[in-house]
Amino acid sequence: MIFHHNNSAINYNVQGSGPALLLLHGFLESSTMWAEIAQKFQESHTVLTLDFPGHGSSTVNADEHPMELFAEITSALLEHLSIEHCTVLGHSMGGYVAMAMVELVPQKVEKLILLNSTPAEDSQERKQNRARALKLVPNAKDAFVSMAITNLFPETTRTRFHTEIENLKSEALQMTSKGITAAIKGMKNRKDRTAVLKEYPKPKFMICGSQDPILPVKECKIIANDTNTRLFELEGGHMSHIENVNEIVKIVHFIENNCISS
Repeated sequence: MIFHHNNSAINYNVQGSGPALLLLHGFLESSTMWAEIAQKFQESHTVLTLDFPGHGSSTVNADEHPMELFAEITSALLEHLSIEHCTVLGHSMGGYVAMAMVELVPQKVEKLILLNSTPAEDSQERKQNRARALKLVPNAKDAFVSMAITNLFPETTRTRFHTEIENLKSEALQMTSKGITAAIKGMKNRKDRTAVLKEYPKPKFMICGSQDPILPVKECKIIANDTNTRLFELEGGHMSHIENVNEIVKIVHFIENNCISS
């Protein structure tokens, strides 16, 4: 289905019935990343997924896609569907968007789950890496996509998840260079929302991989402790929805069944 927001055509999907569960995908991903998890929740929840601008089947919006823009689009989609509040599960970049939603429309976020994600801004080293990527993508998009996706998995699991890695690359290669760089700029320039997470009074959780090459688990532990956020640590890397899908489903079911919002 298509939802129009300003000059963007946003692809989205709604399935199931019950309390709303909003699933936000990461960089170089799309709503398809949630297929297995969405299927497991559709009998108990209204599951909403969407493609952010420049990803999947949604159009590129601008030269830069700020996390606030993605949050505004997602909030507008919730209004379009008459969804007043929901549990928000955001993977990586999707977690950055979820944090922007907490700041923009906190009343709509009933529970917050950051999956392989953080409320913190990029470190200086990470910002420099993104700056290099911005120079690389226009001339070597395929090489960037291949390298970026491979690096999401620890070296110890890349053989095991070879098929999944190749499928991720195949989908990401359909993105335009403009869509990729717009998202990189948005992530590079995003603000630190650690204080926002700390002040968020409703149920909040982080799920992190013990071998995550992108977001070290020790950083997750520090942030979780400083913001009074419950942390679930799983074996594996940055792609817990692939590496630990059954554990993710169990954790989300636990949160939905046992954590009551204030």
